[in-house]
Amino acid sequence: MKRAFSSVLLAAGLVVLPLVASGPYYIHTFILAMMNIALASSLRLISLSGQIPLAHGGMATIGAYMSALLMMKLGLSSWLSLIIAGLGVALIATLVGYPFVRLKGVYFTIVTAFFGEMVVLTAQQWQSLTGGSGGVYGIPGPDPIVVPGLFTIDFSSKAEFYYLVLFLVAVNLAFIYAIEKSRVGLTFSGIKQADSLAESSGIDTIGFKVLAFAAGSFFAGIVGAFYSQYISAIAPDSFGFMFTVYTLVYMVAGGQKSFMGPILGAIVLTLLPEVTRSFKEYVPFFFAAVLIAVIFFVPDGIAGLALRTTWWVSKKLGMKHA
Repeated sequence: MKRAFSSVLLAAGLVVLPLVASGPYYIHTFILAMMNIALASSLRLISLSGQIPLAHGGMATIGAYMSALLMMKLGLSSWLSLIIAGLGVALIATLVGYPFVRLKGVYFTIVTAFFGEMVVLTAQQWQSLTGGSGGVYGIPGPDPIVVPGLFTIDFSSKAEFYYLVLFLVAVNLAFIYAIEKSRVGLTFSGIKQADSLAESSGIDTIGFKVLAFAAGSFFAGIVGAFYSQYISAIAPDSFGFMFTVYTLVYMVAGGQKSFMGPILGAIVLTLLPEVTRSFKEYVPFFFAAVLIAVIFFVPDGIAGLALRTTWWVSKKLGMKHA
C-alpha cells in the first residue's frame, strides 16, 4: 500500500513539474530525466535475463537516424517514423542478438560495447546517408495533434515535448512492468539464476535472452527517435559510449533489483549534476563515486535506501505515538 501511494505521489509530481518549473532550461532537464528513465528501465529489462549490455547508446543512435531519415527522405509522419524506428532497432537487436547472447558474462558486455562503437563509426563514415561527422540537421518535429473544437498541440513549447516524453515513458514502464510480472518475466528470472538448469528443463534460453535484448533495445530506439525530433538534429556521438555507461549507472545506483530503482536513479542522477553544474567537468568522477558508494555501502541502491528510510521513519513515528 505504501509503495502504491509513493508511486502515485511520484507520478503526480512528474505531471505538475512543468507548471512549477521556472524556465525552459529546467523543463529541458526534466525531459532528459524522462529519457534516462526509459533507457535505464529498458536496460534493467534486459538484465532480468542475466545480461548486461553496453549497446543502449548504439541502439538509440540507430533509432534517431532511422526516424530522421524516414521523415526527411521518405516523407513519413513523425508518429509512424517513431514506431518504425523502435521496431527497426528491435529487429537489428534480434539479428545481432542470436550470436551475441551465446556469450556469457563480461564477454557479452564487451561485444555489445563494440557493437555500439561500430554504430557510431558507421554513422561517421556513411556520409551519403548520415551526413558523416556533421550529422543530420533540420529534422522535423512531431506532427501536431489536433482534436477539432477542443485543442491543438503543435509542440512549439518545451512543456508540450515534456508531456509527450512523459507519455512515452508511462507506456514504456507499463509494458516493462507487464512483462516482468508475466510468465515471460518469471522465465527471465529463472534463466538469470541458472540458465543451464533452465535449458535442461526445456526452456529456449537463447530465444528468451534474444527476446529480452530486443525488447529493451526497442525502447532505446524509441528514445533515440524522440530525441532527434525534439532537438531537430542528430550526430554520431549524440549517444556515445559514456552515455551508455551513465545509463548503466542510473540502473545500478537506483537499484537493479527494484522496478522503481532505475526510475529513482535516473531522476536523482540527472537532476543532481544540474544543481551543481558549476562543477560539471567533474561529472564523470561524481558518477564513479556514486557507483562505488552504492556497490560497497548501499547494494540495493537508492530505491532500497528510500524504502529503509521510510520504514525507519514509520517505526520511529509509531514508537512516538505509542
